Amino acid sequence: MIRHLVEKALYFKRLTPDIENEINYELTRLGYISDVDYEALELLMAEMDAGRIQLVPST
Repeated sequence: MIRHLVEKALYFKRLTPDIENEINYELTRLGYISDVDYEALELLMAEMDAGRIQLVPST
């Protein structure tokens, strides 16, 4: 599920509060992170650091 959420953020080139909350919920619910999900989150953070993904503030 986390990988799917990251793919959604990458597709829209935006990390919205809803996507961020869903990622946090999944991390809390699962209590661990798989290697695939970890790599997806690393990619998301790298894309954000490079300025290719916009962090959308909550309104």
